[in-house]
Amino acid sequence: MARVAPEYEKSKKITLDGLFLRGLTWLHTRRLQMTFPFLRFGRKVSIHYSCEILRSSASQIELHNEVYLAPDVWLNIAPDAPRGPEPKIILGEGCRIGRRSTISCRNQVVLESDVLFAPSVLIMDHNHEFSDTSVPIHAQGLTQGGKIRIEKNCWLGTGVVVLCNAGQLTIGHNSIIGANSVVTKSVPPCSVVAGNPARVVKVYDPKQGTWRKPND
Repeated sequence: MARVAPEYEKSKKITLDGLFLRGLTWLHTRRLQMTFPFLRFGRKVSIHYSCEILRSSASQIELHNEVYLAPDVWLNIAPDAPRGPEPKIILGEGCRIGRRSTISCRNQVVLESDVLFAPSVLIMDHNHEFSDTSVPIHAQGLTQGGKIRIEKNCWLGTGVVVLCNAGQLTIGHNSIIGANSVVTKSVPPCSVVAGNPARVVKVYDPKQGTWRKPND
């Protein structure tokens, strides 16, 4: 009787493990779709089984078609978030959220279509209050914060932080945010920004069809 090569057995096990884990994600996604009160749950949505979304938050979240949430993504609605007719978190069609990323919302965070997150991105439209030095920060609650909109076809690199303490922060369409950048102000469309605090390092020139430095 022919002996099966160890490499074949190993590859077969990996394939079976992959199928099992994909099945878990499929079942988890269907469970959320059928039992959580999402404002919208589009077609071909995929939510990894390790993602964290509270049932109480789902009623303030819209997931459009073909949204993908990678492992360990957290969609969080602040406990003291004011209730209103508008959804708090909107993930537009085709959004891809990288593993270990967090969207923490008190007012509103909107991702338009085809926004791409690398791993460990943090989007937060509020902050912890720390104005009273006689009270522990964890006991001071949250700031009022603002709103965040990331327009279509933006790419946020690994470790990017987008933080809005007040007003409206918008990242314009087709922009790229470099890895580990900290964004606290609006970004013009078709820009590459990087650094802490983030600044524009390149802009797209539609006449030349190339990316160039801002002052060139």
